[in-house]
Amino acid sequence: MIAETVCSAVSVAGLGIAVVTAYRKRYLTATRIAAYSLVPVGLVMTGVVNWLAHTAFSPTAWAGFCVLGGSWLLFATTRAVERRRGTTRKQRKEARDAQRADPVAPGASAPSLGPGASRPSRPAKAPGGQSGDDFSDIEAILKKHGI
Repeated sequence: MIAETVCSAVSVAGLGIAVVTAYRKRYLTATRIAAYSLVPVGLVMTGVVNWLAHTAFSPTAWAGFCVLGGSWLLFATTRAVERRRGTTRKQRKEARDAQRADPVAPGASAPSLGPGASRPSRPAKAPGGQSGDDFSDIEAILKKHGI
C-alpha cells in the first residue's frame, strides 16, 4: 500500500515538472520527463510493484537469489581458471588424444643429430695490436641479424 502511494506521488511530481518544462517551451524535454514519470504508475497498475514487495520480504526468494549468486560465482571461477591455464576443455581433450597416439610414425627412423659444425678460430693479431680483419666480428653480427 505504501509502495503504491509513493509511486503515485513520484508520478505526480514528475508530471508537474513536465508541465513547468513545457511552459518554458522545451516540449521535447517535457515529453521525455512525462514519459519517465508515468513509469511508476504503470508498474503499480501491472502488479510489478506488488510482486517485488512480496519478493523483497520473502526469505525463500532471498535464499534463491543466494543460490543463483553462488552458481554464478562457480561459473566465473571455473572460467577464470580455464583462462589462466590458456586452454579450453576441447583443447585439453585434443592434447590427451595426441599424447596417447604414437608420436613417431611406425616406419620413420630417428632423426640423426650429427656433430655440430666447429667454430673457426679467430685470426692471429697483427703486430700493431689490430687484427688484419678489424670488422669481421661486426660483419658476423650484422649477417646474423640479416642486415
